[in-house]
Amino acid sequence: MQVFLIRHPLPVIEAGICYGRLDVEPHDPQSVAVRLRPLLPQGIPVISSPLRRARQLAEALHPAPSIDARLSEIDFGEWEGKPWDDIDRDALDAWAADVLGFTPPGGESVARLQQRAIDFAASLDNLPNVALVTHAGILRALLGHWRQLPFAEWTQLKFEFGSITQIEIANRF
Repeated sequence: MQVFLIRHPLPVIEAGICYGRLDVEPHDPQSVAVRLRPLLPQGIPVISSPLRRARQLAEALHPAPSIDARLSEIDFGEWEGKPWDDIDRDALDAWAADVLGFTPPGGESVARLQQRAIDFAASLDNLPNVALVTHAGILRALLGHWRQLPFAEWTQLKFEFGSITQIEIANRF
């Protein structure tokens, strides 16, 4: 199975603002789609996060992409939309001390995001290939799962805005 992992375009948001589940506009999804479309097999199914920055790119790549909430970015809860500098330092230190297990107030942990991603991956079993338009957190969790990377490695994977990463999955999910 070929999987095309696509990160959404650059979001339209001020630098230094905490955003995960915050639904912000993408910067120029049409030009990103024009650049990516030739890299995708014709007629490939496209599945997207429901958040605008991913969904608008998916809609530019495919006339009827599927939307799956499990592809949404991590939920930072009460931190969403706040400048990082305004978030309680003790809370940020607690997160740094337990990146996998810490849950921001009203949000979700990286472990929960990872489980959502793995649950989503299991649902792909009947597709020969697929393009996923989503967020860096989900892309890291998926690629880490498929490559069986330890937590310390998959959380450091880098995906540029508007990038595409093609992987071949030999074993089913």
